[in-house]
Amino acid sequence: MRTTTPASESAVELPDCTQYPEDVGSFDVLDLVDREALIRALAEGGVDAAKSLIAQQAARDGALAARIAALRERLRKQAARRVQRIVGEYDRRVSELETVRRRTEAELAAELANAEERRRRARGLDWSKIDDGLVDDVRSALLLPDASWMQPEKLGIVARIRAAMARFVAWLRRLFGRKSAPPARDRGERSVVFARLGEGGRSIGSSDLGEAIARLTPRERDELTERVDKTLSARERDLRKEAEAKRREAEEQRRALEAEREEARRRAESEARDRVRDAESHRVDRELKERGFVAEKDGGLAVTYGLVERFARLVLEEETKELPADVRLSMAGGAPTGMYEKARLRQPDEIAHLDLPGSILAARQAGLRHIDESTSLVYREVTSERVHVVLAFDRSGSMAEGEKLPAAKKALLALYVAVRKRHPDATIDVLAFDNRVDILDLVELWECQPGAFTNTGEALRTAFLLLRASRASRREVYLVTDGLPEAYTDDAGDVRSGNLPAAMESALLHARELATVRPLKFSLVLIRSDHPEYDAAAREIARTLEGTMVVTDPNRLGVELLVRWIGRTETVRQPAASPSPAAASSPPSPGARKPGARRKKTDRRMGG
Repeated sequence: MRTTTPASESAVELPDCTQYPEDVGSFDVLDLVDREALIRALAEGGVDAAKSLIAQQAARDGALAARIAALRERLRKQAARRVQRIVGEYDRRVSELETVRRRTEAELAAELANAEERRRRARGLDWSKIDDGLVDDVRSALLLPDASWMQPEKLGIVARIRAAMARFVAWLRRLFGRKSAPPARDRGERSVVFARLGEGGRSIGSSDLGEAIARLTPRERDELTERVDKTLSARERDLRKEAEAKRREAEEQRRALEAEREEARRRAESEARDRVRDAESHRVDRELKERGFVAEKDGGLAVTYGLVERFARLVLEEETKELPADVRLSMAGGAPTGMYEKARLRQPDEIAHLDLPGSILAARQAGLRHIDESTSLVYREVTSERVHVVLAFDRSGSMAEGEKLPAAKKALLALYVAVRKRHPDATIDVLAFDNRVDILDLVELWECQPGAFTNTGEALRTAFLLLRASRASRREVYLVTDGLPEAYTDDAGDVRSGNLPAAMESALLHARELATVRPLKFSLVLIRSDHPEYDAAAREIARTLEGTMVVTDPNRLGVELLVRWIGRTETVRQPAASPSPAAASSPPSPGARKPGARRKKTDRRMGG
């Protein structure tokens, strides 16, 4: 089945990307910081020193200052949004409180208006037709115990005598067994039941209410009207007091909430400033971790192997500038196994690796019609020796004086990189010794701290154990110290100190043991001191090992070590057999092995 692609419609237009600004870019602060200065600051002072460097450079670099300002502005906006959320929550609560206050005030105002209306109706009350809204108030007023109609009638003297005689006659009738006649109803005596005692207390029924009001005298009705008005007035006053109390309570709640809101705002703004500062600091920490300069360690940040290695390269560059010109040029020599260089013909048997096109071109450029020895170019395989280097340095307590220990660490870092640069497959062991000996990596070397006494013999014994098992064709030991052997390890493995002759004897014993390793190049660098016996002891150890010894200042340690390392020549491996003519006209591929050649095994330590 054939398919065809429809033609593009002319109505479809692609957007013009040039009108859109470039919005993809890096906002990392470290992109604008001097890389070498940053590496030095991290290695020598840690993360705090790196942040101080950033602040100092930002004071001079406008671009870095602008990027830091933009970062801070973004962080401030993020913190401001958090503050707004907190303040907004309090605003919502204030709004809810205000809504409740208004609703309560409206309800109380309605009740007050109702009370005023009831008082107005009560003042013009028609007792022949009581308003339904006032029935309860009238009933309550009728039941007041201090009302005049609730009091017993006051009798005069005649009425009292008459009542006493009636009681006496009634007693005589009971005494002689006659029935008493019902008492005659006095004209002024009330016959209406005002209240009955029920389950809810005293109450007046509907029919009783009308009958009770009808029995009231005009004076009593005026009193009832006044009492109803007082009741309604008291209720109105209570409502006004309640409204005022609720208003004050709502106002206090509002003020308390506003004070709490203001305190929360201040606290949130303070926390926001702290967050901005911490976020800026954490941003730098994150960028340092992303670049592999630092890593998490024991709850903090520690420099990495990669950072120390970069710092070591910078130290090597500094030390290289102090080297003599001929030594500096030889630093660039060396090539790994399997690499070929094009050079002039040296020996007749190298003709098998002739670079024919290059040789013809060289002859034509020289004005010659034929190739001769002066214009013959060959591919020569350059091989490096298998190298095993032991770098030992004194970390005893005396190395803490001045800059001796930092200078020794920098010198060994420079030498480590120099060895690795010329011989990538070299085995390099770094030994730090005081009472004991430790094999360190680059990070441990740089973070090494001064210890106790100088056990030079144990350091030489460890170097012997490392080199004895090595299959390298070039074995070298570089030892940096600042004084006499002060301690030694006895046959039981215990460290003894304070016996200088025994410590020196142990150092010489292990030096003679190390001297049995062949081949061996030994170099001892003694940091200058005012004690001539230090010089004599160092020379005796170097003489026992048939090595060299130099006395120098701390600031020259790196140069002295590099000079002794460079004093060598490369070895050239001759081709074993002549290749075919086709192979002679083309260079061998890098890394190719000759037939029957055995692959070399790498023996690496310390990151080799």
